[in-house]
Amino acid sequence: MSRISEITIDDSGLAPPTPEIEQERKVAIFDLLEANNFDLPARDGRAAPGGPYKLNLSIRERRLVFVLMTQKDDHAAEFHLSLGPFRQVVKDYFQICESYFDAVKKLPPSQIEAIDMARRGIHDEGGRVLMERLEGKAEIDMDTARRLFTLICVLHWGG
Repeated sequence: MSRISEITIDDSGLAPPTPEIEQERKVAIFDLLEANNFDLPARDGRAAPGGPYKLNLSIRERRLVFVLMTQKDDHAAEFHLSLGPFRQVVKDYFQICESYFDAVKKLPPSQIEAIDMARRGIHDEGGRVLMERLEGKAEIDMDTARRLFTLICVLHWGG
């Protein structure tokens, strides 16, 4: 599989993220660039441009937009996904993250671990939803899907 080598988040016009959400974004981008699998399948009988890819992720007209460019800045692909299938899992993710951030400040490690396990479960669900939505458009593994889901949450926060 190919990979994503650069990520740009277009959050223009969106509410600014909280410091915690901004930290989640930075960690997700760092982790994603360190290790990811992302490839474009052949479409309409034509091979897709090979990676690595530059990804621009944004929300436009209530749709999640992936714009992929090659390393030479040639257009590789663009797809728009409805945010509807993400709404509940994003809402759940933000609620559990809020609980987690609060817990870290005042609860014992055993309770923090329980909340973190729930957070990871919801994160996995978000990754699965993303993989389903990208089926036929892009080929990704679960770790890449989970990290991209975090970035979707950050964008969704302001959208």
